[in-house]
Amino acid sequence: MSIKKQVLKSKSVCKVTFRFTKDMAEGAEKVALVGDFNNWDTEALEMKSLKSGDFTSLLELEKGKSYEFRYLVNGKEWVNDLEADSYVATNLGVENCVVNAI
Repeated sequence: MSIKKQVLKSKSVCKVTFRFTKDMAEGAEKVALVGDFNNWDTEALEMKSLKSGDFTSLLELEKGKSYEFRYLVNGKEWVNDLEADSYVATNLGVENCVVNAI
């Protein structure tokens, strides 16, 4: 997994590319990127499947904010990103990933 960030000087946004690698996606038919940025809607943001077997999504997030997120594989398995900026415990007994849009 990887997260790449690109700050746009002309806008107050940070372009963030989320990549869910084929190593983590073994057997995955679909991967959804779910988090604060889409109100935790499990169907709002299905990641694009690449020929390499990876899945990817590009978001423009407001600069200076932090966003919690997780990946949902095949609509049933929640997976965290090992390269997240940090993690935060939830009241559900799991940790969410955090990405900082700097």
